[in-house]
Parts: sequence; C-alpha cells; structure tokens
Amino acid sequence: MTALTALGCAVVAGVFLAFSTFVMKALGRLPPAQGIAAMQAINVAAIPSTFFLTGLGTMLGSVALAGWAVVEWHEAFTPYLLAGSGLYVVGSMVATVAFNLPLNDALATVDPEGSEAADRWTRYLAEWTFWNHLRAAGALAASAALSGALLVG
Repeated sequence: MTALTALGCAVVAGVFLAFSTFVMKALGRLPPAQGIAAMQAINVAAIPSTFFLTGLGTMLGSVALAGWAVVEWHEAFTPYLLAGSGLYVVGSMVATVAFNLPLNDALATVDPEGSEAADRWTRYLAEWTFWNHLRAAGALAASAALSGALLVG
C-alpha cells in the first residue's frame, strides 16, 4: 500500500506540475475568452476522470497509512508515513478543496465574452497557479517521504 500511495502521489504531482509549468502558461497566452472557455471545459472534464479517482484513491491510501503509522508507532518508517500522508492530504487535497476548487467554481460563472472576463481571468491565472504550485510540491514531497518509508522499512 505504501508503494501504491507513493506512486499515486507522484502521478498527482506530475499532473499538477504539468499544469503549473506549461498548461496554464499556454492558456494564459490565449485571448481571455478562449482561455476561460478552455479552462471551464477542463474543469468539467476533470471531476469524473481517472485523474480525479487517482487523487481520491491516493488520499484514502494516505489516511490508511497514517492510521497504520499510529498502530506501528515504534517502527523506523512511522515518521515517513506520517509526513508523507500529511503532506499529501494537507498540501494537495486540502489546498485543492480550500483554494483551487473555489477558484474553479468562480470561473465557471464567468461569461468568457463578458466585460469583466479579462480581469477575472488574469486574477484566476495567478491565484490558481500559485495554489497549484503548492499542490504539486505537497504531492511530490509526499511521494518522497513515502518512498523514504519504503527504504527504511
């Protein structure tokens, strides 16, 4: 379970990193109406996707590993399990729910051709990408910590 959860963290980190490093930059180079429409379509497609299920499954794995760490408190791998689980749950999933999803919900209400669209898109790009960087870092650090648990365990 540790290896699968570490792999899930790495996959999630990779997707978040791709968005932060080139997808959002590409969308930002489009005219605002096109960028907004594209991101709205991405957000609709993301929820029922395999990626969504990977993120959710990885969160459940992280919670289970944290529970296992509490039971096996005396083992050398315990701090790594707790760190990895916390980094993923808080750094990726809580950040998603607290920041990225509300930004997505707000963008869903924007008329791409509306008078406020360009300003809202500029703010969205900056804020969403900032929080996405954090999510990527959290997932990557979680993968590293869980891999550490495998090495010492």
